Amino acid sequence: MTERIDGHTILIGLMAYPIRHSMSPTMHNNAFAKLGLNYAYLAFEVGNDTLPSAIESIRTLDMRGSNISMPNKQKVIPLLDKLDPAAEMVGAVNTIVNAHGTLTGYTTDGTGFMKSLSDEGLDIRGEKMTLAGAGGAGTAIAIQAALDGVKEIAIFDLDSVYQKNAKHNVDIINEKTNCHATLHTLADQDDFKQQISESAIYCDSTGVGMKPLEDETLVSDPSWFRQDMIVFDTVYAPRTTKLMKVAEQAGVKHVFNGLGLMLEQGAEAFKLWTGEDMPVDYIRDLLFNDDGVTTK
Repeated sequence: MTERIDGHTILIGLMAYPIRHSMSPTMHNNAFAKLGLNYAYLAFEVGNDTLPSAIESIRTLDMRGSNISMPNKQKVIPLLDKLDPAAEMVGAVNTIVNAHGTLTGYTTDGTGFMKSLSDEGLDIRGEKMTLAGAGGAGTAIAIQAALDGVKEIAIFDLDSVYQKNAKHNVDIINEKTNCHATLHTLADQDDFKQQISESAIYCDSTGVGMKPLEDETLVSDPSWFRQDMIVFDTVYAPRTTKLMKVAEQAGVKHVFNGLGLMLEQGAEAFKLWTGEDMPVDYIRDLLFNDDGVTTK
């Protein structure tokens, strides 16, 4: 790293809270080094209160851009100059590109999710998905899955904070795609169990399972899962979440954490910033070198 940094190094950030667990700096900085690009990627713990000044610093410091994660993906939108059409449809941003002081917001979470499944040889087009969460990642996943051909999505909002988002997601999916979306509440556990039982994939896009909630899961009963379904947790720290352990107890064949999603969404952001293709195979080998990342 020190050999690459000089007076011409271009800075890219990651703004979220908490964020010290993130693998994104490892991913991007190794990709820059592999391609000989003079960029550096740093993580900054930024919450809603300090977000406005942090976003302004992108202009002030002439940064190339930044990734945005929880809890800032919706809050950042009024602070930007433009939105990519996909980000506008999703109503959330996870990537900012700075072009001479003009900040444009993009979303790469949804395409990253679908590509990560494709990387594993899995196709959920024409199938039903149950999705927990309606924040930035959950919204992007729901809308991209619908656009890509998922037949039906049952969306469960985690709490009242995202209830408006959840309704928006259902409405926009039903209005603008061929997918049928329905809105549900986690308070109805019988319904939650029933929707999962009818689905080819259950995806948890909430922060449950990540610190400080690493010992928690929305599904604690292995009998809710079938061996032939997919269980996907967007959390990747810890590598094996409580949800994944429950799914493994049930003998589920395809259990994933969020590393694959992080890799593929990161590759799209990398391209937006640098114009270059991330060396995905090289980075995958670096990130997936621990046991328990995936089970197939």
